[in-house]
Amino acid sequence: MKRTIALLLALVMCLALFAGCGTKQESSGSAEPAESGSKPLVVGYSNFSSKFSPFFSETAYDQDVWAMTAVNLLDIDRQGAIVEKGKTGETRPYNGNDYEYTGLADLTITENDDGTIAYDFDLRDDVTFSDGEKLTADDVIFSMYVLSDPTYDGNSTFFALPIAGMEEYRSGMSSLYSLLLEAGEDNTDFTNWTEEEQTAFWKSLNEAGPAFAQSIVDFCINNEYNEADASVAECAATWGYELAEDATAADFWAAILEAYDNDIPTAVSTEAADVDFSELFPDFADYTKGVKTGDSADSITGIEKTGDYSVRVTLTKADAPAIYQMGITVAPMHYYGDASLYDYDNNQFGFVKGDLSGVKAKTTEPMGAGPYKFLKFENGVVYFEANENYFKGAPKTQYVQFLESSDKDKLNGVTTGTIDITDPSYSKDTVDAIKAANGNDDVNGPVITTNTVDNLGYGYLGISAKAVNVGGDIGSDASKNLRKALATVFSNFRDVTVDSYYGAGVASVINYPISNTSWAAPQATDADYAIAFSKDVDGNDIYTSDMDDAAREEAALKAALGYFEAAGYTVTDGKLTAAPEGAALSYEVWIPADGAGDHPSFMMLNLAKDAFAKIGFELVVKDLANSADLWTGIEADQVPMWCAAWGATPDPDMYQVYYSGSQGGEAGGSNYMYDIADEELDQLIMEARESLDQSFRKQMYKSCLDIIVDWAVEVPVYQRQNAIIFSSERVNLDTVTPDITTYYGWLAEIENIELN
Repeated sequence: MKRTIALLLALVMCLALFAGCGTKQESSGSAEPAESGSKPLVVGYSNFSSKFSPFFSETAYDQDVWAMTAVNLLDIDRQGAIVEKGKTGETRPYNGNDYEYTGLADLTITENDDGTIAYDFDLRDDVTFSDGEKLTADDVIFSMYVLSDPTYDGNSTFFALPIAGMEEYRSGMSSLYSLLLEAGEDNTDFTNWTEEEQTAFWKSLNEAGPAFAQSIVDFCINNEYNEADASVAECAATWGYELAEDATAADFWAAILEAYDNDIPTAVSTEAADVDFSELFPDFADYTKGVKTGDSADSITGIEKTGDYSVRVTLTKADAPAIYQMGITVAPMHYYGDASLYDYDNNQFGFVKGDLSGVKAKTTEPMGAGPYKFLKFENGVVYFEANENYFKGAPKTQYVQFLESSDKDKLNGVTTGTIDITDPSYSKDTVDAIKAANGNDDVNGPVITTNTVDNLGYGYLGISAKAVNVGGDIGSDASKNLRKALATVFSNFRDVTVDSYYGAGVASVINYPISNTSWAAPQATDADYAIAFSKDVDGNDIYTSDMDDAAREEAALKAALGYFEAAGYTVTDGKLTAAPEGAALSYEVWIPADGAGDHPSFMMLNLAKDAFAKIGFELVVKDLANSADLWTGIEADQVPMWCAAWGATPDPDMYQVYYSGSQGGEAGGSNYMYDIADEELDQLIMEARESLDQSFRKQMYKSCLDIIVDWAVEVPVYQRQNAIIFSSERVNLDTVTPDITTYYGWLAEIENIELN
């Protein structure tokens, strides 16, 4: 999906096959045999974007390609916790078994008297990259400086950590293209660039920009309208942009730039249909280089080389989620950078500050110290060969191939023998097909073996406090009661909806706005665990265990009327007859169900719509054919309620979604969706964020969750599962990673997998 709103941009600490998105291209065919004749392990993947870089990859599928070749500074265990003794090795229990975890480094965390936090990394001295070059502290330093460069425009937010000296290092420099855009075509000040550079830039951009926008229009005509006379405005609307009826491709391009605040790399990467911007503007990379515009430090004081195989990173304050972003991928400086430009003592770190062109030049051909070597990407297949230098031992299977496959072909590929391992969309239909293939009414059998784990995220229904309130006071008791009235009715239909869409065992209803995969998620066995929105306005239970569906609906509507009345609505003979000032008797809910009702929460909305009608309330369900319209509408404050899903990270930090800024600093990047403004919630979020004590943080987050539920801006709906299926006939299942989890995928120990 375009414009996916994520909880955090964090580096993935483990290798997994659970994907975010692919491209719009079709499968290229079948994998070829390995050139040596050795039987390859074939893995079915959705389409790749060829951005196989530990610094600049964007999709989960591209990420898995470079991850096959790489090692991280830190790794995580099966429960998502950081392994702090990777070099030494440590044993941790899971599911009744003890597992040993080893990795690149040992980590020691020291809380200093001045409030700073020191992270000391002690590296192994026996790790080499796949070309035989040793991995040292210099490679760690190089990788950190790439992620910290003022012109870095990848997905990592390492540079946002409170590392001592980071702000001073990144200040006083901007990318040339951003300065040229700011100055405009008529600029006459050529202090920081030449007139020739300016003229060439605008000539190319004025051609490439509209051409890029036109490629989106062409794509929409071919795939949405299927007719040649659709206007630019009509096509732009399917992409989430509202333009004048007579808009041109240049107008569309201008709207894209405005939406991304002139961040061209992010804009063209996110909005691309089937044309690469670099093909239209081949020299654009030259304009991403940094230009010094003011004072800028030559180094980052908080990143120190303390030995040939040791590095220290110092934070100015405690930041609990930081440890996950510390686990950067360690890339070979001699490959991605320039060894002649590395001189630590003289503030040279393997490239010229502000110029990442050399790093970007290696985007399509990854290299590192991981279990496999990248060979090529050709005809829809990524080819790998075992890395005999891998520090955990040479892989048992010499060749691996990642085969581009459409979702419908993944399951069939395992059944017919062209694919050994893959990740089909896991639904009731998929379960039935697997059982049919096995011939034993089981998802595990002679043909297919299935492994399922909870998805790292959850489905929800959102309610905007800014759009759904009484009298404009978003945090008043009346406003909360209005939203609770709505949430109570929605919640009643969650069970039947989830069971109908996913089937038994594929997804489950959740009661708190947090993924079940998180260590901070409340458990049903907890003393204060509560079913979401199951109490009436007086705090009494709404339901009893002996109620059937009809009785539950009646009880939910009765409770909803109580909340509506407490919100100031007029209730006459069991029906709403008038709304208080600022509220309404009708609200819209938007759902990206392809215009065809294809969404896990669609049934819930329609059942709620019928139920609300019985008490005089109108719920208008708006089924969107284009999911991009949802995010555009939310950004424009046009969406009262909506259905979507959050992606999560191993750390449950709530800053990005719920922090409103009342304690200082800016609001979290996604807070505008709910518009919560609660000082107590903000304080709890910051207290949890600035503590390294996990048990304390869990208590804080439970209090946060209770406040969020009280605001009734989010109805938790479902926790779905992801599936990895293996060919029972061709894969030696005894060699597959045991106890696969959300955080510890089958690829985490791919070096041990053998074929039969």
